[in-house]
Amino acid sequence: MSTRLRDYLALTKPRLTALALLATLVGFLMGSLRPWAHLWVLIPTLLGAALIGAGANALNQWAERDTDALMRRTQARPLPAGRLKPAHALRMAVVMASLGLVILFGLVNSLAGWLGAATLLSYNGLYTPLKRKTSLCTIVGAIPGALPPLIGWAAARGTLGLEAWVLYAIMFLWQLPHFLALAWLYRDDYARAGFPMLSVVDPEGFMTGRQIVLYGLALLPTSLLPTVLGLTGGWYFIGAGVIGLWFMGTAIAAAWTRSSALANRLFLASVGYLPMLLFLMVIDKGGLG
Repeated sequence: MSTRLRDYLALTKPRLTALALLATLVGFLMGSLRPWAHLWVLIPTLLGAALIGAGANALNQWAERDTDALMRRTQARPLPAGRLKPAHALRMAVVMASLGLVILFGLVNSLAGWLGAATLLSYNGLYTPLKRKTSLCTIVGAIPGALPPLIGWAAARGTLGLEAWVLYAIMFLWQLPHFLALAWLYRDDYARAGFPMLSVVDPEGFMTGRQIVLYGLALLPTSLLPTVLGLTGGWYFIGAGVIGLWFMGTAIAAAWTRSSALANRLFLASVGYLPMLLFLMVIDKGGLG
Protein backbone atom coordinates (compact mmCIF):
# COMPACT_ATOMS: atom_id res chain seq x y z
CA MET A 1 0.00 0.00 0.00
CA SER A 2 1.39 3.42 -0.95
CA THR A 3 2.11 6.04 1.68
CA ARG A 4 -0.56 8.34 0.25
CA LEU A 5 -3.19 5.60 0.38
CA ARG A 6 -2.22 4.76 3.96
CA ASP A 7 -2.64 8.41 4.89
CA TYR A 8 -6.11 8.59 3.38
CA LEU A 9 -7.02 5.38 5.19
CA ALA A 10 -5.70 6.83 8.47
CA LEU A 11 -8.11 9.75 8.09
CA THR A 12 -11.00 7.32 8.50
CA LYS A 13 -9.73 5.98 11.87
CA PRO A 14 -10.11 2.41 10.58
CA ARG A 15 -10.20 0.69 13.99
CA LEU A 16 -12.93 3.00 15.25
CA THR A 17 -14.86 2.59 12.00
CA ALA A 18 -14.50 -1.20 12.22
CA LEU A 19 -15.89 -1.22 15.77
CA ALA A 20 -18.87 0.87 14.68
CA LEU A 21 -19.41 -1.48 11.77
CA LEU A 22 -19.38 -4.47 14.14
CA ALA A 23 -22.06 -2.80 16.26
CA THR A 24 -24.10 -2.09 13.12
CA LEU A 25 -23.87 -5.74 12.10
CA VAL A 26 -24.94 -6.92 15.55
CA GLY A 27 -27.88 -4.50 15.53
CA PHE A 28 -28.98 -5.94 12.18
CA LEU A 29 -28.57 -9.56 13.28
CA MET A 30 -30.45 -8.99 16.52
CA GLY A 31 -33.24 -7.09 14.79
CA SER A 32 -33.73 -9.39 11.81
CA LEU A 33 -35.84 -12.52 11.98
CA ARG A 34 -33.98 -14.04 9.01
CA PRO A 35 -30.73 -12.06 8.67
CA TRP A 36 -28.98 -14.20 6.09
CA ALA A 37 -32.06 -14.23 3.89
CA HIS A 38 -31.83 -10.45 3.69
CA LEU A 39 -28.25 -9.99 2.49
CA TRP A 40 -29.59 -7.57 -0.11
CA VAL A 41 -30.36 -5.24 2.81
CA LEU A 42 -27.40 -6.12 5.04
CA ILE A 43 -24.71 -5.38 2.45
CA PRO A 44 -25.81 -1.79 1.64
CA THR A 45 -26.43 -1.23 5.37
CA LEU A 46 -22.84 -2.09 6.23
CA LEU A 47 -21.49 -0.18 3.24
CA GLY A 48 -23.51 2.92 4.04
CA ALA A 49 -22.64 2.80 7.74
CA ALA A 50 -18.95 2.29 6.94
CA LEU A 51 -18.87 5.30 4.61
CA ILE A 52 -20.67 7.51 7.12
CA GLY A 53 -18.36 6.43 9.94
CA ALA A 54 -15.26 6.92 7.81
CA GLY A 55 -16.49 10.29 6.58
CA ALA A 56 -17.34 11.47 10.08
CA ASN A 57 -13.92 10.47 11.37
CA ALA A 58 -12.19 12.22 8.47
CA LEU A 59 -14.23 15.37 9.10
CA ASN A 60 -13.21 15.20 12.75
CA GLN A 61 -9.52 15.02 11.83
CA TRP A 62 -9.95 17.88 9.36
CA ALA A 63 -11.60 20.07 12.03
CA GLU A 64 -8.99 19.21 14.68
CA ARG A 65 -5.85 19.35 12.55
CA ASP A 66 -4.47 22.36 14.46
CA THR A 67 -4.99 20.87 17.92
CA ASP A 68 -3.81 17.46 16.72
CA ALA A 69 -0.48 19.13 15.91
CA LEU A 70 -0.12 20.05 19.60
CA MET A 71 -0.58 16.53 20.97
CA ARG A 72 2.13 13.87 20.87
CA ARG A 73 -0.47 11.14 20.32
CA THR A 74 -1.86 12.76 17.17
CA GLN A 75 0.86 15.01 15.75
CA ALA A 76 1.98 12.30 13.30
CA ARG A 77 -1.47 12.08 11.70
CA PRO A 78 -1.53 12.95 7.98
CA LEU A 79 -2.97 16.48 8.33
CA PRO A 80 -0.90 17.92 11.20
CA ALA A 81 2.19 16.26 9.75
CA GLY A 82 1.52 17.99 6.44
CA ARG A 83 1.38 14.84 4.32
CA LEU A 84 -2.14 15.63 3.07
CA LYS A 85 -3.72 18.94 2.18
CA PRO A 86 -6.76 19.95 4.28
CA ALA A 87 -8.85 20.64 1.16
CA HIS A 88 -8.21 17.13 -0.15
CA ALA A 89 -9.12 15.58 3.22
CA LEU A 90 -12.31 17.64 3.43
CA ARG A 91 -13.33 16.64 -0.09
CA MET A 92 -12.80 12.97 0.65
CA ALA A 93 -14.73 13.19 3.93
CA VAL A 94 -17.73 14.95 2.35
CA VAL A 95 -17.87 12.52 -0.57
CA MET A 96 -17.75 9.44 1.69
CA ALA A 97 -20.32 10.76 4.17
CA SER A 98 -22.65 11.89 1.37
CA LEU A 99 -22.38 8.58 -0.46
CA GLY A 100 -23.08 6.72 2.78
CA LEU A 101 -26.27 8.72 3.30
CA VAL A 102 -27.37 8.15 -0.30
CA ILE A 103 -26.90 4.39 0.15
CA LEU A 104 -28.84 4.23 3.43
CA PHE A 105 -31.70 6.43 2.20
CA GLY A 106 -31.82 4.90 -1.26
CA LEU A 107 -31.06 1.21 -0.74
CA VAL A 108 -32.04 0.55 2.89
CA ASN A 109 -34.79 2.74 4.38
CA SER A 110 -35.40 6.29 5.55
CA LEU A 111 -35.10 5.49 9.27
CA ALA A 112 -31.62 4.05 8.80
CA GLY A 113 -30.77 7.08 6.69
CA TRP A 114 -31.93 9.56 9.32
CA LEU A 115 -29.96 7.70 11.99
CA GLY A 116 -26.89 7.93 9.76
CA ALA A 117 -27.50 11.67 9.38
CA ALA A 118 -27.89 11.99 13.16
CA THR A 119 -24.54 10.25 13.59
CA LEU A 120 -22.82 12.77 11.33
CA LEU A 121 -24.51 15.82 12.83
CA SER A 122 -24.03 14.88 16.47
CA TYR A 123 -20.41 13.76 16.04
CA ASN A 124 -19.19 16.60 13.85
CA GLY A 125 -21.68 19.32 14.75
CA LEU A 126 -21.84 18.80 18.53
CA TYR A 127 -19.08 16.59 19.91
CA THR A 128 -16.17 17.96 17.86
CA PRO A 129 -16.72 21.67 18.71
CA LEU A 130 -17.66 20.90 22.32
CA LYS A 131 -14.28 19.23 22.91
CA ARG A 132 -12.80 22.74 23.01
CA LYS A 133 -15.38 24.04 25.48
CA THR A 134 -16.50 21.55 28.13
CA SER A 135 -15.68 18.26 29.81
CA LEU A 136 -19.26 17.19 29.06
CA CYS A 137 -18.10 16.52 25.50
CA THR A 138 -17.39 12.91 26.47
CA ILE A 139 -21.05 12.32 27.27
CA VAL A 140 -22.12 14.13 24.10
CA GLY A 141 -19.66 12.06 22.06
CA ALA A 142 -21.21 8.86 23.37
CA ILE A 143 -24.50 9.79 21.65
CA PRO A 144 -23.31 9.28 18.05
CA GLY A 145 -21.00 6.49 19.18
CA ALA A 146 -24.01 4.45 20.33
CA LEU A 147 -26.07 4.91 17.14
CA PRO A 148 -24.55 2.12 14.96
CA PRO A 149 -26.66 -0.73 16.44
CA LEU A 150 -29.76 1.40 15.92
CA ILE A 151 -28.83 1.81 12.25
CA GLY A 152 -28.53 -1.96 11.93
CA TRP A 153 -31.79 -2.62 13.76
CA ALA A 154 -33.63 0.01 11.71
CA ALA A 155 -32.29 -1.54 8.51
CA ALA A 156 -33.63 -4.94 9.55
CA ARG A 157 -37.05 -3.90 10.84
CA GLY A 158 -37.77 -0.37 9.71
CA THR A 159 -38.75 0.57 13.29
CA LEU A 160 -37.06 0.91 16.67
CA GLY A 161 -38.42 -1.06 19.62
CA LEU A 162 -37.38 -1.20 23.26
CA GLU A 163 -34.83 -3.92 22.49
CA ALA A 164 -33.06 -1.61 20.03
CA TRP A 165 -32.80 1.14 22.64
CA VAL A 166 -31.31 -1.36 25.10
CA LEU A 167 -28.55 -2.04 22.55
CA TYR A 168 -28.08 1.73 22.30
CA ALA A 169 -27.86 2.05 26.09
CA ILE A 170 -25.23 -0.70 26.29
CA MET A 171 -23.08 1.04 23.66
CA PHE A 172 -23.59 4.44 25.30
CA LEU A 173 -22.60 3.29 28.79
CA TRP A 174 -19.65 1.22 27.56
CA GLN A 175 -18.08 4.21 25.85
CA LEU A 176 -17.78 6.31 28.98
CA PRO A 177 -15.35 4.16 31.03
CA HIS A 178 -13.55 3.42 27.75
CA PHE A 179 -12.97 7.07 26.83
CA LEU A 180 -12.47 8.30 30.40
CA ALA A 181 -9.63 5.79 30.75
CA LEU A 182 -8.15 7.03 27.46
CA ALA A 183 -8.51 10.66 28.55
CA TRP A 184 -6.71 9.88 31.82
CA LEU A 185 -3.83 8.26 29.95
CA TYR A 186 -3.42 11.28 27.66
CA ARG A 187 -4.43 14.06 30.06
CA ASP A 188 -1.16 15.95 29.52
CA ASP A 189 -1.71 15.85 25.76
CA TYR A 190 -5.27 17.13 26.09
CA ALA A 191 -4.12 19.91 28.42
CA ARG A 192 -1.41 20.90 25.92
CA ALA A 193 -4.01 21.19 23.18
CA GLY A 194 -6.42 23.17 25.38
CA PHE A 195 -9.11 20.50 25.57
CA PRO A 196 -10.93 20.78 28.95
CA MET A 197 -11.47 17.03 29.31
CA LEU A 198 -12.56 15.78 32.72
CA SER A 199 -9.09 14.35 33.32
CA VAL A 200 -7.65 17.85 32.71
CA VAL A 201 -10.03 19.84 34.93
CA ASP A 202 -9.86 17.06 37.57
CA PRO A 203 -6.08 16.58 38.00
CA GLU A 204 -6.44 14.42 41.10
CA GLY A 205 -8.76 12.07 39.26
CA PHE A 206 -11.49 11.83 41.90
CA MET A 207 -14.36 12.89 39.62
CA THR A 208 -12.96 10.85 36.75
CA GLY A 209 -12.74 7.75 38.94
CA ARG A 210 -16.23 8.28 40.33
CA GLN A 211 -17.72 8.56 36.85
CA ILE A 212 -15.87 5.47 35.65
CA VAL A 213 -17.38 3.47 38.50
CA LEU A 214 -20.89 4.93 38.14
CA TYR A 215 -21.10 4.25 34.43
CA GLY A 216 -19.56 0.83 34.90
CA LEU A 217 -22.14 0.02 37.56
CA ALA A 218 -24.93 1.14 35.25
CA LEU A 219 -23.53 -0.94 32.39
CA LEU A 220 -23.63 -4.23 34.30
CA PRO A 221 -27.44 -4.51 34.80
CA THR A 222 -28.12 -2.84 31.45
CA SER A 223 -26.08 -5.52 29.68
CA LEU A 224 -28.40 -8.17 31.18
CA LEU A 225 -31.60 -6.61 29.83
CA PRO A 226 -31.52 -8.40 26.44
CA THR A 227 -32.31 -11.63 28.29
CA VAL A 228 -34.99 -9.96 30.42
CA LEU A 229 -36.66 -8.78 27.20
CA GLY A 230 -36.40 -12.21 25.57
CA LEU A 231 -33.89 -11.07 22.96
CA THR A 232 -31.24 -13.51 24.26
CA GLY A 233 -31.18 -16.63 26.40
CA GLY A 234 -29.63 -17.87 29.59
CA TRP A 235 -26.13 -18.43 28.27
CA TYR A 236 -25.87 -14.78 27.30
CA PHE A 237 -27.15 -13.72 30.74
CA ILE A 238 -24.49 -15.79 32.49
CA GLY A 239 -21.70 -14.76 30.15
CA ALA A 240 -22.63 -11.07 30.26
CA GLY A 241 -22.72 -11.23 34.05
CA VAL A 242 -19.28 -12.83 34.27
CA ILE A 243 -17.50 -10.47 31.90
CA GLY A 244 -19.47 -7.56 33.35
CA LEU A 245 -18.15 -8.32 36.84
CA TRP A 246 -14.63 -8.62 35.44
CA PHE A 247 -14.97 -5.27 33.67
CA MET A 248 -16.50 -3.69 36.77
CA GLY A 249 -13.61 -4.94 38.92
CA THR A 250 -11.10 -3.48 36.47
CA ALA A 251 -12.96 -0.15 36.51
CA ILE A 252 -13.02 -0.01 40.33
CA ALA A 253 -9.30 -0.77 40.52
CA ALA A 254 -8.51 1.99 38.01
CA ALA A 255 -10.74 4.47 39.83
CA TRP A 256 -9.28 3.58 43.24
CA THR A 257 -5.63 3.94 42.27
CA ARG A 258 -5.99 6.55 39.49
CA SER A 259 -2.72 5.26 38.07
CA SER A 260 -1.81 5.28 34.39
CA ALA A 261 -1.03 1.56 34.49
CA LEU A 262 -4.50 0.61 35.70
CA ALA A 263 -6.16 3.17 33.43
CA ASN A 264 -4.40 1.46 30.53
CA ARG A 265 -5.59 -1.91 31.83
CA LEU A 266 -9.15 -0.58 31.93
CA PHE A 267 -8.85 0.77 28.40
CA LEU A 268 -7.62 -2.59 27.11
CA ALA A 269 -10.32 -4.41 29.09
CA SER A 270 -12.97 -2.21 27.49
CA VAL A 271 -11.60 -3.03 24.03
CA GLY A 272 -12.01 -6.73 24.82
CA TYR A 273 -15.28 -6.49 26.71
CA LEU A 274 -17.51 -5.10 23.97
CA PRO A 275 -16.71 -7.63 21.21
CA MET A 276 -17.11 -10.48 23.71
CA LEU A 277 -20.50 -9.15 24.81
CA LEU A 278 -21.71 -8.67 21.25
CA PHE A 279 -20.52 -12.16 20.27
CA LEU A 280 -22.41 -13.70 23.19
CA MET A 281 -25.49 -11.73 22.20
CA VAL A 282 -25.48 -12.99 18.63
CA ILE A 283 -24.80 -16.65 19.37
CA ASP A 284 -27.53 -16.79 22.06
CA LYS A 285 -30.11 -14.74 20.20
CA GLY A 286 -33.65 -15.82 20.93
CA GLY A 287 -32.75 -18.07 23.84
CA LEU A 288 -30.57 -20.75 22.27
CA GLY A 289 -29.53 -21.69 25.77
